[in-house]
Amino acid sequence: MIPQSRSGIFQTALKLKNEGRLYDLADKASEDTFRGSIDRFCIIAYELRNCKKVLDIGSGAGILLSLLHELGHECYAVDIVDNRQKFPLTFDKINEFKICNVEVDSLPWPDNYFDAVVCCQALEHFSHSHLPAVMEMHRVLRKEGILELDVPNVACFRNRSRLLRGKHITYDYEKHYLYAEPILYKGMSFYPDRHNREFTKKELEILFDAAGFKSRNVSFLKSRRYRTGSEKIKSILTSFKDMAPSLRKSLIGFGVK
Repeated sequence: MIPQSRSGIFQTALKLKNEGRLYDLADKASEDTFRGSIDRFCIIAYELRNCKKVLDIGSGAGILLSLLHELGHECYAVDIVDNRQKFPLTFDKINEFKICNVEVDSLPWPDNYFDAVVCCQALEHFSHSHLPAVMEMHRVLRKEGILELDVPNVACFRNRSRLLRGKHITYDYEKHYLYAEPILYKGMSFYPDRHNREFTKKELEILFDAAGFKSRNVSFLKSRRYRTGSEKIKSILTSFKDMAPSLRKSLIGFGVK
């Protein structure tokens, strides 16, 4: 049974993590993802608590879907890379996985198939317009289904601070832009290993509206990271930055079809 509060889901997630049921505890990258994203994942799980069938766009290591599965959801995933052999503990829980470049491909499911679709920290890696992909997400949702999008806030404290210090907000220029080799697919070039565009709150609202969602709620996501021991002092410092919502690192939005 899914806990009916965010704090309840958070405690359940920690218990599952400590029991080794969410991901391979020896994998440092997955551990870092969990610590950096568990607060976001629990917010998503809470908002989707009444959604049985969930599709994850850009599933990565599959940690979010692993949590949703443990909470009783029926989970599906698409990505442009196949991580099933790399992360068997998470992907063995997924009902169906498909390779799909959602920027140009139709999602391989019929209309009105899912109760919810999630797309976490993926849109910023798209090389072209976000609209066709989000319209596809809209298509496969049932009436009253929920779409979750979360993206970096271009106006966050970190980005403003870097610009004031004469630094750029995006990835290393030489590696990711000057000498980056594109992935070629269907006659188009893609650069998924970098941030191609970060978002303002207004822009994410525009995207939901343009894709046809009848309602949406976009907010600034607190920059909370799960820390233990002496590392907790960093969370205190982060909480001061989060006091101004517009300076937070990420945006999260929920749209209703």
